[in-house]
Order: sequence, then C-alpha cells, then structure tokens
Amino acid sequence: MTVRKNRNNGKSGDRKGPIRAAQYLRMSTEHQQYSTENQADAIAHYAERHGLEIVRTYADEGISGLQLDRREALQSLIADATQGRADYDMLLVYDVSRFGRFQDTDESAYYEYLCKKAGIRVEYCAEQFVNDGSMPSSILKMIRRSQAGDYSRDLSVKVFAGQCRLIRMGYRQGGPAGYGLRRMRIDQTGAELGLLERGQHKCLQTDRVILKPGPENEIQTVQRIYRLFVDKGRREGEIAALLNAEGIVTDLGRPWRASTVHQVLTNEKYIGNNVFNRRSFKLKAQRVRNPPEEWIRAEGVFTPIVDIQDYRAAQAIIVERSRRFSDEEILNHLKALHARHGLLSAIVIDETHHGPSSGAIRHRFGSLLRAYALIGYDPGRDYAYIEDNRHLRRMFPTVVEDTLRRIRDLGGKTRRELESGLVVVNEEFSLSLVIARCETTKAGAHRWTIRLETGLLPDISVAVRMAPGNRDILDYYLLPAIDMNVAKLRLAEDNGIGLDAYRFTSLERLFDLTRRIALREVV
Repeated sequence: MTVRKNRNNGKSGDRKGPIRAAQYLRMSTEHQQYSTENQADAIAHYAERHGLEIVRTYADEGISGLQLDRREALQSLIADATQGRADYDMLLVYDVSRFGRFQDTDESAYYEYLCKKAGIRVEYCAEQFVNDGSMPSSILKMIRRSQAGDYSRDLSVKVFAGQCRLIRMGYRQGGPAGYGLRRMRIDQTGAELGLLERGQHKCLQTDRVILKPGPENEIQTVQRIYRLFVDKGRREGEIAALLNAEGIVTDLGRPWRASTVHQVLTNEKYIGNNVFNRRSFKLKAQRVRNPPEEWIRAEGVFTPIVDIQDYRAAQAIIVERSRRFSDEEILNHLKALHARHGLLSAIVIDETHHGPSSGAIRHRFGSLLRAYALIGYDPGRDYAYIEDNRHLRRMFPTVVEDTLRRIRDLGGKTRRELESGLVVVNEEFSLSLVIARCETTKAGAHRWTIRLETGLLPDISVAVRMAPGNRDILDYYLLPAIDMNVAKLRLAEDNGIGLDAYRFTSLERLFDLTRRIALREVV
C-alpha cells in the first residue's frame, strides 16, 4: 500500500485553490492497459483538466479484485472516509472495475456510498459518463459493475478450460511434484530444458511442465510404502513411524505422518496419470471437494514409478477399510473395542485392522469425545484440549508452507535454518511463526498466549491468533524483535494501540516486506 500526503491536511474548503482529491489505484491481471502507472497518468491528466490537486494516493499493488480482505489500501481509504480522517473532497478512480470486480454489484456500490456519505465525491476518470447521480449515469454505472463481475466469471471459465486442455495433453498444472517425483520444464517441441527446484517456475509462456521420476532412493521408498501397505498389511501410521525411525523425511524435509503416507498411496501421479480438479476454489469462493466424475484425467502421460497392480491393490484395501459405516455400526465398533481393551483412544482405534479409523470417526461425529459420549464412555479427563492440539499440529505445517509459498510467488527467497527452525527471507531478516490458541475464561472472555522465541531472536515473529473454537484463523500479529523483549504475551480481544498496531486481518503487510521489486520499477 502506498500513501502520499500533502503538507496541508485541511479540507479544500479551508483554503482557496484547487479542489483537493485522492486517487485510488489497483493492479489487475491485465498488463499495460491497467497498470497502476498508467492509471495514475490518466488520473493526473483528468485532474489537470478539471483543476484538481491530488494530495493522497491509495494503491493496492497486488492482484486482488474479488475480495476486500486482500486490499489494504481500499480498507484504509474506507476507514479514512468513515472515521473523518480524509483531507480531500473527491476520490478519483480510473474506471468502475478498479473499485473491484465484486461478484455482488451491491458491494462496490456500498463502498462508493460510504465515501459519498462522508462528503467525498467519487469520479471515474476513464468512463464515458459523469458520476453525478443522475438516472443515466446510475444505469451506466450499474451496467459497468455487472460487466466487471461478469469479466471475472468469464475469465475463470476460460482459464479453467485452458487448464483442462493442458492436463489432457499431459502437462502438469501447478503444485509441487511430490515425494519421489520431480518437475521437468520442456519447450513447445517437447525437448527437456531442466528440472525445476521447489519454488521455481517456467520462464516462458510457451514452456510446459511434466513430471519425471525423482532420485532413486525416493523411488525405492515410494515402492516400499506400497509393499508395506499391500503385502505386509501395515497401516499408514505404522509406515510413517517406521520411516521416521529410519531418519527418512518427506520432500518438504519434514517427518512422515499417516496423512502424507496416505497421499502417496492414493495419488495417481505415481502410476503416470495426470489428475486435475479434485478440489475447486473458483472466484475466491469456498473451497469444495469435487466428485470423481468431475475430475479431469489423462492416463499414462508420465513415467510411472509404481506398478499399476500394486496401486489398484492399495485402492481396494483403502475402499474396503473406509467403506460407509452407519452411525450405529461405528458406535457398536467402539463399544466392542472398549469391552476388549478397557479404554478407548485414537491409538487403540487405529491399531484395529477392521472398522473405521479415528479420523473417520472424528469426521462423522465432530470429535472422538462426542462419539465416546454417545456410547456412555467417559475417558476420565477433559480431552478437548488434546483435540484442539491435534488440529493445530495438523494445521501448523500448512500455514507455514502457504506463507513461504506466497513469499516465493512474489519473487522472494526463503531458507529454513535446520537447527533453529527459523526462516531467513531474502537473506535480509529472519522469521518465526507461532500459533496462539484461543482460551475461554470462566467469565466467558477470550484470551491468547503468544510465546516468543526470545532465545532464537527472530527479527519478526508472526503470531497466528485462532478464533474461538480453535478451528479458524482470527487475525495475525506481526511482532518485530526490536519492540518485543518478553518471552510471553498475554492478549485479550482488544489490547490497546501499543499491541494492536501490530495486528492485521491478513499477512499482506508481511508479503509487502518480502516482495522483490524490479530495478526498472524504482529507477
């Protein structure tokens, strides 16, 4: 976000001269036509023709047209307007779509209304109408807002169709290769141009990416996982424990878990198939799991590293093991386990080779504790804390990897120090990420404890604060070491400007710090 202030902070009515105006700029997926520089040039010409003085600039310089929560500059603009901090009487925007390609046209209209209510007139400099509130301008504006939303929907359809076409041609579409495989960049003739490291991307639009077998030791480990599962009857958790005991790590350098072993056992890329659209996240809507009939599949397009018969045998075992149990069957199964062992736990459940897994039971009933209650089993202590911890442990690696991937996508470089676990960004500063669980006091208030790595001295500590229930993220605190000299922070819902100045609804401010800027942009 860029903000430029004029030395005179009074309203234009406080002095004679040009009308004071702010400008709002937003980058889009288009190239030159809608770059922020060209928007600023067009707005500057408009201001000069109409005798306006631009005293402030709000600029969202990331691709963020569909949602407000990724647009800190627009949020700041609205806050300035509604809280009486605006020192201008007019807001200049390139066109209607720059305010946002919101899927609900009322959303962009609402933000304009908030400006008008604060006495700030909004003018669209490149539109063929004057935003004077007349019926013709209102109708045209409504049409343009609808067109802006339609553009995003049409673009989403076209991009998806293009991705499906490339998948059917055997080309990889995004995402890491996975353990035992590597991404190979090829040109339009199919000639191999070299392997891509994690975080690297193809540099030419005409290049494509395919999957190739990885190092021999990783291939042997993948094949061993299948033998242990199919021939030896080992469960995923047992296989993970065995690999960890031998010091074998995943492609991310992390210990194996039952879920990562399960991914190896169920992903068709290991038999050479290219599968796409298992999950959808279109137009920033809720992520959904698609049924198999909607998957896009190309068979035999990569070199397989697992025998297809072993793969089919593994799928048959998984299907049989996870067949659809009724609620009554699951509860009867738990009663039988309790009678046999005298207690119940996730370990007891998962070590049983028949019946649903502990994860399946959690998914069906919401938690193991709820299932226990339905059969009258009292574990003798409050396991809610353990359930929350299990969820947060599963969630933590994903949060870290998503954060680092976003930094790399913006051109930044990350390096994890093996001993300390700190992440070094661009060889400029170190980063530590912690998750703060939400605790509820007896009075019903919410509290969070943030434990800082004072012994490791990271330059910035990113505290992910969980919402009540500890299933969703509430917000983030970016805590610089220079201002933090304690090992533990105890937070309430509101903490005053001394701490809440570091509070953000997203990590976009952190990503701004890590973004690499081309030299030509700053010269």
